[in-house]
Amino acid sequence: MNILNTKTFSAIGIAFCFIVIGLGAWTRLADAGLGCPDWPGCYGFVTFPTTPDEIAIAESLFPDSPVEIDKIIPEVVHRYFAASLGLLAIGLVFMAFKEQKMKTESVALLLIIIGQGIFGYLTVSLKLHPLIVTSHLFGAMIVTSLFLVIFMKSLKITNSYLILVRNKPYIIAGFVLIVSQIFLGAWTSTNYAARACLDLPYCQGELIPNTNFEEGFNLFQSIGPNYLYGQMSNEARVAIHLTHRIGAIIVFLYSIFLAVKLWSTETKGLVIGFLSILGIQIFLGVNNILSSLPLWNAVAHNIVGVMLFLSFVVMTFLAFRRV
Repeated sequence: MNILNTKTFSAIGIAFCFIVIGLGAWTRLADAGLGCPDWPGCYGFVTFPTTPDEIAIAESLFPDSPVEIDKIIPEVVHRYFAASLGLLAIGLVFMAFKEQKMKTESVALLLIIIGQGIFGYLTVSLKLHPLIVTSHLFGAMIVTSLFLVIFMKSLKITNSYLILVRNKPYIIAGFVLIVSQIFLGAWTSTNYAARACLDLPYCQGELIPNTNFEEGFNLFQSIGPNYLYGQMSNEARVAIHLTHRIGAIIVFLYSIFLAVKLWSTETKGLVIGFLSILGIQIFLGVNNILSSLPLWNAVAHNIVGVMLFLSFVVMTFLAFRRV
């Protein structure tokens, strides 16, 4: 039995994507996004400086960026795993052409991963600009969804899932909502707004606190020397945080409505899985606030958010595929 095929490569790719996204979240939340001030090297080294002499050379090359090993490690590990994902995509392209199937999807996947490398460079060179970092996350989600679509195509699913077909508009509406909510979550994180409100249901002790939506949602804002720890006012961060909270409520209510619409004997497992992921995500989101954003919880919130997104990828794929 030949295990080197598109199905195997895509399955491994999905697993690697979750690792890379988790490492990216860890890097961002540990304030290590500029752990290496250059790209693709680190302080001019292929790996990173470790000895006193190497650290002295590194700091002479980048006098404004003192070497912090605890911030270098998350960044470098994230880069290595992302590079491995690129190699995996090359292998997938090779297998797709060998098997003469899903060539377009595999080439598109490889090109997007190359684009992700460019966004990785821009993240560093543009000093953590929130729009670039947010786009980088969405690129990772697109990569994961393409791996998933290739994997599902390789399964040769025979079930018709007619109830999904009949409810295409509702699934698409849910997809748009979840993408919007993930954008709000990414914007909250990249603008360091997650700690703007650490109480529920209030925010900074007020039901309707002072906000500045114009500043909070200025996509092309000035970032100063760099965007580490953010540059926005408290009112702008509160506006972002509250919008993400409201979005979470809307997504939750719509998801319950959608689950009822899609419930059937054929889709029972899919709907239960979707609601389980939703419940975990709500718990993690609330715990982020009440526990003051513990690192493990925030990373998990990112990963489960991607799982929620992929749930809609699966439903959309099953609803629109040709049987």
